[in-house]
Amino acid sequence: MLRVLVLSTLFPDATRPNFGIFVERQSLALAERDDVALRVVAPLGLPPAPLDRLSRYRALAALPLSEDWKGLPVHRPRFRTWPGTGGRFHARALVDAVTPLLRALRRDFPFDVIDAEFFFPDGVAAVELGRRFGVPVSIKARGSDIHHWARQPATAGQIRAAAHVADGLLSVSEAMRDDMTALGLPGARTECIVTGVDFARFASGDRAAAKQAVGVDGPLILSVGALIPLKGHQIVIDAIAAMPEVQLWIAGEGPYRAQLEAQIARLGLGGRVRLLGSVPHAELPTLLTAADAMALASEREGLANAWLEALASGTPVVIPDVGGARQVVQSDVGGHIVARTPEAFAAALAALLGSPPDPAEVRATVAPFTWAANSARLHGFLERLVAARARGIAA
Repeated sequence: MLRVLVLSTLFPDATRPNFGIFVERQSLALAERDDVALRVVAPLGLPPAPLDRLSRYRALAALPLSEDWKGLPVHRPRFRTWPGTGGRFHARALVDAVTPLLRALRRDFPFDVIDAEFFFPDGVAAVELGRRFGVPVSIKARGSDIHHWARQPATAGQIRAAAHVADGLLSVSEAMRDDMTALGLPGARTECIVTGVDFARFASGDRAAAKQAVGVDGPLILSVGALIPLKGHQIVIDAIAAMPEVQLWIAGEGPYRAQLEAQIARLGLGGRVRLLGSVPHAELPTLLTAADAMALASEREGLANAWLEALASGTPVVIPDVGGARQVVQSDVGGHIVARTPEAFAAALAALLGSPPDPAEVRATVAPFTWAANSARLHGFLERLVAARARGIAA
């Protein structure tokens, strides 16, 4: 029996049900194995007073310290985040907050390995926690942990140091592994384990019936992602402005909403572009089936779950050449990889609307991306780390 402690600041909670849902799904798949016992530690970063009284932090602070989350035992210790420090002290604060919890957990759950599901601050903290508790540590690179935190003066050195002493490194895509290497991380010993998709939930259905169910008539483009500039919703909106009769629905919430609303009003697209807000994950399958294409103009990604979920729904994608795009879209059946411009997105979307691929063939392009395959590879990887540590101690 492999006892896995998942450490992840990216994990859903009652206030953010879609936050880090890929970590939740991976943990559920791993915990379903008969040869695995698993606990989740999902630390919550909170600023000092008076910032901690802001509504979004009050909601986090009110969450239970531990709970059963969809069958997973989840602990939510709090750690202090100091504004204006560039994250310099995040990892140390996380270690200090989590150590007493792990000491207590270890009495009933003597975990064999720490699986850190984000490089910062999780991975940096996990290395110190692994040293304190004498267990191997795996760190997974997912996206902004490398593209943002590994480039910041206050945290880049911490990430490089952690990468070189961690027992194992993972990436969500081959492109992410290349990015790690370029930043001085040991990409040569980083294994790529791609994410999975729930094929039971995301299935290609009757597009006309799905359109009727969501109340749309005519061509529909869907975009799924937080309302932040790097997701590129503004680019897709400009593309749709040049496509009369086509509707664009954007599922996601974030601080860039006001700017997008202003852009929609300025272009006179209020009747064709809708900001849906945060859509429950359970409602996404119908929206994706109803859409004729999913367009996401991200500036950077690891390997976006939104891509896989669209394709599993039989809906082709239009995306830029970022992250693991070429691992996912390997032919025109799955959609198009294009330049990150309104003109390129408009042309690709028009091509898909004019000659739509067969939904079953679209779905088949992501057949290998199962959670079962993901959990099998992750289990084998973590087992190897534990075995290697045991050999090292014995030697």
